[in-house]
Amino acid sequence: MPWSVAPLRLGRSWVLAPDAASLTARWDRLLRTDDEADRTALFHPTRARTPHTAVAQLPGQPGATTRFARERGRCPQPVRIAHGPYDQQWLIPDHRLIDAARPELWRVADEHQIHLLEPAREAPPRAGQRGTRATPPGPPPTEAELSFAALLPDGHSPAGRPGRIRPLYRRPGAREPNVAPGLLAHLARRLGREVAADDLFAWIAAVARRGPGGATVVPLTASPELWEAGVALGRRRVWLHTRGARGGPAAGAPGAAAGAGGRPRLPGGQRPYVRAALTGRLAPDALGYDPEERALRLGNGRISPVAYAAWEYHSGGVRVLESWFERRATPGPAGTLDAIGPRDWPQEWTSDLLELITVLTLLAELREPTGQLRKELADGPLIAVGELTEAGVLPVPEAARRPASVLDHHEEGPEGQFALL
Repeated sequence: MPWSVAPLRLGRSWVLAPDAASLTARWDRLLRTDDEADRTALFHPTRARTPHTAVAQLPGQPGATTRFARERGRCPQPVRIAHGPYDQQWLIPDHRLIDAARPELWRVADEHQIHLLEPAREAPPRAGQRGTRATPPGPPPTEAELSFAALLPDGHSPAGRPGRIRPLYRRPGAREPNVAPGLLAHLARRLGREVAADDLFAWIAAVARRGPGGATVVPLTASPELWEAGVALGRRRVWLHTRGARGGPAAGAPGAAAGAGGRPRLPGGQRPYVRAALTGRLAPDALGYDPEERALRLGNGRISPVAYAAWEYHSGGVRVLESWFERRATPGPAGTLDAIGPRDWPQEWTSDLLELITVLTLLAELREPTGQLRKELADGPLIAVGELTEAGVLPVPEAARRPASVLDHHEEGPEGQFALL
């Protein structure tokens, strides 16, 4: 997957929130501020964006292109994005408010697209950092902590470190896979079966590991049977990461319960329920886990059963559930737009939390079959780099590392001008 994109750089945190209503309220608060100096301070200007910066329209979004200093309209409809590998938040899709929105990602974002998120090498956790332990459980050091998103991702880890985003398709409509030219055809010849781009994507999800220097390494098997097993396992992993939007579980697999509407569900008896309602504005230290009762406690609220594996699921050196909760329970600094948020715990946050617990539980169950697959892969026949070089797949042409030209829709330039792409 040679084409990769740097993560989004927002420049101001108030444009992102766990709920859409807070973003609309922040927008309205900013526009009600008459004093220009106060309004500029609330805007939080940077070198890339001030209220007077002229920028083009964000691809696929109806936002205005006049300078924000003259803005008097309503907040653009917030869109949901993937925030890190396991969270979903809301973003104001206005190019005037985002330092580096990565327009090339927005141009190819549609109902077919799926993104691979490749994290940067994480720094060792600081002593006393919440959500960390001296030796946090999670993927072994040799496993690449890849994640996958159907939503447009911001490309950051739970600890906030930037990674790389690799879309599966270079053009909308699932056209032109982001795959080294000739690779799919070569795999089809070697394996004796058709190999589609999403098959390769699933294979990567199943077997990718971290190599020397932190690079992501994808071994390629020459065994048709092992390939099929890896693709099936990878599709399930992708299905879980995308909350049922992409990939898919095998028939009868856990989590693919009838009536689930395509979204992951745990079987009866393992499914988490709210035993005591989550109410009020919870404090950042209100989260805890009772291993005897297998219960997640949030202030006076209580959810059970919650598998210990879900509670202990780590990513990037932090506990995923703690990181998710802290983003919702920690208020923004007083006097800033970030301080505007829900007064009570919204019901949709509880629904999101139940789904996240389900996803983490089911992902933890994939560790054993993943380990077995990798053992068989190491013992079986492989397609070597030299073979790919002889077949002309490697080295990858430089053009494949650059975004494709996408001219499928009109984009408005700064101050209403036409944009030339």
